[in-house]
Amino acid sequence: MTKIAYFQCPTGIAGDMCLGALVHAGVPLEYISDNLERLGLSSEYRLWAEPTHRNGQFATKVHVDPTHSPTGHTHHHHHGDHSSVVRHLPDIENLILSAQLPKQAEAWSLAIFRLLAEAEGAVHGISPQKVHFHEVGATDAIVDIVGTCLGLDWLEIEQFYCSALPTGGGFIRAAHGQLPVPAPAVLKLLESRQVPVYSNNIEKELVTPTGAAIAVTLAQNFGQPPAMSIQKIGLGAGSRDLPLPNILRLWIGETSQTNISHHVSSTSKHSTPEPSTVETISVLETQIDDLSPQAIAFTLEELFSVGALDVFTQPLTMKKSRLGVLLTVICHPEKQTVCEDILFKNTTTLGIRSSQQQRRILQREMQIVDTPYGSVSVKVAYSGKTVTNVQPEYEDCAKLARHHHISWLDVHRTALENWYNSKS
Repeated sequence: MTKIAYFQCPTGIAGDMCLGALVHAGVPLEYISDNLERLGLSSEYRLWAEPTHRNGQFATKVHVDPTHSPTGHTHHHHHGDHSSVVRHLPDIENLILSAQLPKQAEAWSLAIFRLLAEAEGAVHGISPQKVHFHEVGATDAIVDIVGTCLGLDWLEIEQFYCSALPTGGGFIRAAHGQLPVPAPAVLKLLESRQVPVYSNNIEKELVTPTGAAIAVTLAQNFGQPPAMSIQKIGLGAGSRDLPLPNILRLWIGETSQTNISHHVSSTSKHSTPEPSTVETISVLETQIDDLSPQAIAFTLEELFSVGALDVFTQPLTMKKSRLGVLLTVICHPEKQTVCEDILFKNTTTLGIRSSQQQRRILQREMQIVDTPYGSVSVKVAYSGKTVTNVQPEYEDCAKLARHHHISWLDVHRTALENWYNSKS
């Protein structure tokens, strides 16, 4: 089973709404608060939650109230407030890295802030490292993003999905003056993933830069909810009363039966698998010419253990005719930071190239087929209703081959024949 989170955003998404939904879903506010104290910013804010209603619907509102700035002066942050604490991206990265947060929460937090800084940098035509602006540097944004990642990690979420997002409308006041909604950084973030949007005729800022960065960084796909069995719903209230209930709905569940291994005899021959889907992946590349092959083998194992989708090497001839390898990692965007950390820790590389690409994947399911030697798991891939690939699992075949002192090919061939015979 895979633990899934789906953000349903009829009135948009913001960091405080994410926190409210997580607390409503059962994440202890004390757990989030205690871990946030490791950032060393607790004197700058007060974090608290309260039950509330939006258009008659019950939800949880989490407040991040500014208290005092590091200089001792009271400050209040909102769009256009120049008294907020201004921090650069490296400052925030150092805060997160020094806090010794749970590893997954740390990786997600860093990835969200880096993507947000890239969007702001693109808007202003400067490097993400040089971005200095109130929206990312403000204490409440740090609390919202890191707190959300802590809550999602506490729930052990493995995959993220998000609904299409409403555009909102009107204007907001920001550090650079009056801006149209969606804000430029939000538009850049939505563009980076080609997020589907629509108008719900509410002329307010509905998707904040913080909320957009959380969704765009973590979500594998945007649109309709994935096939899942719902276990819990978290309802996070926004600050305003709107014509629609201003609530972010967080669906928490597990993958549906179509993704669970089941016996081939129980599979309906008339079932209609879902079509192939397109998802965004991160591709990491680095060249290495001064490392033991055993160290590379260990690195590959470490990358797979944290959720890399694929890892492979290719031989290269580098400068001065040195022989080396090109190491490539394919992973979901939310795993990029942790994969980069493993590469830097376990190899001699000094730099990693990264890009985001779209990949089309076929719908697949695991089935069990009986053979004279024992049961074998078989991965079946579909394009629409058509079976395009059938492959018995290597480890199952290898285990049975060793047990019966026969060749792996014999078990593999028999499993394939029995699967096709069951369909005739």
